[in-house]
Amino acid sequence: QMQLLESGGGLVQAGGSLQLSCAASGRPVNSYTMGWLRQAPGKEREEREFVAGVSGIGSRKYYSDAVKGRFTISTDNDKNMVYLPMNNLKPADTAVYYCAAQTASWRISRPQSAWSIWGQGTQVTVSS
Repeated sequence: QMQLLESGGGLVQAGGSLQLSCAASGRPVNSYTMGWLRQAPGKEREEREFVAGVSGIGSRKYYSDAVKGRFTISTDNDKNMVYLPMNNLKPADTAVYYCAAQTASWRISRPQSAWSIWGQGTQVTVSS
């Protein structure tokens, strides 16, 4: 079974940048579809929002419209890591960000119910 541990969250002003990292253990990241989802303040777990994903097969990438052009997902198979550099951050990006994995590695399914493995989350706060 895979375990995930996020890092890199923090407080940043609007327009600033952060990079989130996710250290995976137990299984290779390229054997799963990997992704980032976020839970905004006041939202329930079931309302976690898909941010970005990369398929294990083919390394296809997909982004939500809200972050397209500002965030980039990448993986490092040698280090078994997943990254999410985030640029031009907005107050609406404030959330707990979760690294997650799904076993259907040939596709990227966006609903939070499709993701079976989760990290503990890292807080990102963007001030205006």
